[in-house]
Amino acid sequence: MTQTPPCVLTVAGSDSGGGAGIQADLKTMQAFGVHGMSVIAAVTAQNSLGVQGYWELPAEAVRAQLDSVLSDMGARAVKTGMLASSTLVETVAEVLGGLDVPVVIDPVGVSKHGDPLLAPDAVGALRERLIPTATVVTPNLWEVEQLTGVKVTEESELRRAAEAMHALGPRWVLIKGGHLSGDPVDLLFDGDHEYRFGAERHDNMHTHGTGCTLASAIASGLALGRDMVGAVEDAKAYTTGAIAHGYPLGAGIGPVDHAWRQRAH
Repeated sequence: MTQTPPCVLTVAGSDSGGGAGIQADLKTMQAFGVHGMSVIAAVTAQNSLGVQGYWELPAEAVRAQLDSVLSDMGARAVKTGMLASSTLVETVAEVLGGLDVPVVIDPVGVSKHGDPLLAPDAVGALRERLIPTATVVTPNLWEVEQLTGVKVTEESELRRAAEAMHALGPRWVLIKGGHLSGDPVDLLFDGDHEYRFGAERHDNMHTHGTGCTLASAIASGLALGRDMVGAVEDAKAYTTGAIAHGYPLGAGIGPVDHAWRQRAH
């Protein structure tokens, strides 16, 4: 009998351009050999030039999707992305708080193009309700500032940002330092120990979907039984390769290549 792979659930927004959101999550999960499942929280009109609009789903639709998937197939790990509103953040937090599996929270606030994907009044719900449910939260530097007020301008300040995020209640924090100058460094922190993950900076503007990809890769690794440090290390390597192979699409920022490992063989 064929063995069923671990199931990983993403709760996020749909990207009509296919580069980020639910679509990036499922492509990443496929690349890691897990079974990806999805709960769509919002639908975006989105292409390589930006987000032209988004529409959140009713809370009852999001909860029904969660109940449907979790009651039948379950999940070995859950990843969240764009949740759009305080109502949806609270709905998802209530469900995730009752699960005993790794939860990866990508606290999405804006798109790669700078378009807002979270209502201003939802920041408090994200901070107070959702992030405390996280096994690991994966903010970029803009999201760190939005959630904690800590502004990071150089690598030496990553630890301070990690401490501020950890104080919000997650078990682990991964601060993404890719927006700093020089080669990118991410900092993983559990409240006591820190682990730094460096990577080569690739001269490639086609980076749409990097945050979604990294968080989904971590969730996939955790579902496969990796410890947190190993899951982040694997996810970082996969995402760096996907960035290196990102390709032009449309007139703006193209996507990372989720199938880069397959294409390399």
